[in-house]
Amino acid sequence: MRFHRATTLILVILVGCLALFGCKKKEETPPPAPAPEVSTAPQTSVETTPATVPFKVSSVDLGKAIGPDKKITEPATTFSPKDTIYASVTTEGTAPSVKLHAKWTFGDKGQVVKEEDLNISPTGPANNEFHISKPSGWPVGKYKVEITADGNPAGSQDFEVKK
Repeated sequence: MRFHRATTLILVILVGCLALFGCKKKEETPPPAPAPEVSTAPQTSVETTPATVPFKVSSVDLGKAIGPDKKITEPATTFSPKDTIYASVTTEGTAPSVKLHAKWTFGDKGQVVKEEDLNISPTGPANNEFHISKPSGWPVGKYKVEITADGNPAGSQDFEVKK
């Protein structure tokens, strides 16, 4: 009987070991992460740069007063003889250098009252100022200011001096 007991004991131990170790789930390793796709196309980088706006005169405005930003603060096209007459030239765009020229004329024959140049290096929107004054007073009549940019017509305004 002893044999039988020893055999049963061994058998129970073997079944227990098999149950303990043999039924243990095998640990699964996670699948490897997919490798990143490698493109064979040439890489290009796109830089965005602001579009360069070409220089131009967008308006010529006249008035009796001008602000620190060189914009007309008191618009007018009719002036009294003792007024200072301002022309505000609004520009936009960029250029290395531009010569603005103002030619002020009087009467039907275009008698030149004053001519003036202003050299600028525009880098965007800006206002530029020209003016005329005559302490003894302007003659009554019709006048005109013509603006050119590098010799090309850029704008003009007619105005009048009345008593």
